[in-house]
Amino acid sequence: MSTLSDLGFGPFFEEQRQRWDGENILPARIAAEHRGGYEVWSNTGDGPARLAGRIRHRQGGEGAPAVGDWVGLRHPPGPERTTVIDRLFARQTVFTRGAAGREALAQVVAANVDVVFIVCALDEDFNLHRIERYLARVWASGAAPAVILNKADLCPDVGDRVREVEGLCAGVPVHPTSALCADGLAVVQASINPGMTAAFVGSSGAGKSSLINAIVGEARMATGETRASDGRGCHITTHRQLVLLPAGGLVLDTPGMRELQILDDEGLDRVFDDIAERAVQCHFKDCRHDQEPGCAVKAAINSAQLPPERLEHFQKLEREAQAFERRHDKRLQRQSGRAWGQLHDEAARLRKWKGGE
Repeated sequence: MSTLSDLGFGPFFEEQRQRWDGENILPARIAAEHRGGYEVWSNTGDGPARLAGRIRHRQGGEGAPAVGDWVGLRHPPGPERTTVIDRLFARQTVFTRGAAGREALAQVVAANVDVVFIVCALDEDFNLHRIERYLARVWASGAAPAVILNKADLCPDVGDRVREVEGLCAGVPVHPTSALCADGLAVVQASINPGMTAAFVGSSGAGKSSLINAIVGEARMATGETRASDGRGCHITTHRQLVLLPAGGLVLDTPGMRELQILDDEGLDRVFDDIAERAVQCHFKDCRHDQEPGCAVKAAINSAQLPPERLEHFQKLEREAQAFERRHDKRLQRQSGRAWGQLHDEAARLRKWKGGE
């Protein structure tokens, strides 16, 4: 039987429970989600749970409970009965991404995690720009980021790869590992203390589930082979799942993500701190680092202090964030539509004038 502290219940959540004193609320943590139902863990036992009707109708999207969330139950959970989730605790941290599809919706990947391990394989799928995306979203979540470079047994220049990733964001731990050979796992294990929750995120085939199995010491999560043609993996993990570690602490396995859409510009300044530091020296406060005079960022690129591709990726992520926010905010979307309409009318008047009509 696990205690609440074993499951990650700390002062942040205890303070909320104190405000509900007298309501007989039993704290529990969502360990998995299955087609609208949940598996919850508490200090009295584990079992299935469902949302109370008033919560189900009120919550949606990012506000719906996710794996890692703390909830309040009406009755103790048990394997033979489905208890009811009557309360939702506020989140301490939340890792989100843009949901697949045309609608601008935020999807919760992991809630209430202390550290997020970005897992990238040292094979044909290695991608520095993808790591930058993940770093931005982790910084925005409130959790601490770390990078795991897995499949080190397939890479002849591991040290060079580590230095490349370390150069993306100073101070972020970078751990080369091999789940197959059980190399480098002790450092990862040592960074997950009792009561802590660590999430593993990354592309399909990066080896997240294999790493968790190696850390746990048994095959708890399903794994699969990568394709020989491009080194990419297939979706083996189909749902998010908390796992208790034998030495204490929890890990959260997540399905592989083909893409990680940027929701906003939070976290970008932490990843591109070299650009952010120079941007404050630009002549114009709203400098776009394009053709404006007195641009300190462009000056750094011209003097070879900054690589131009770094600015290009920063600007790409900024544009992506702005596009998502425009779709997400109906008011901004209408304003953008009116602006384009005004430009269209002006262009039509110009064509008419030039044609002498």
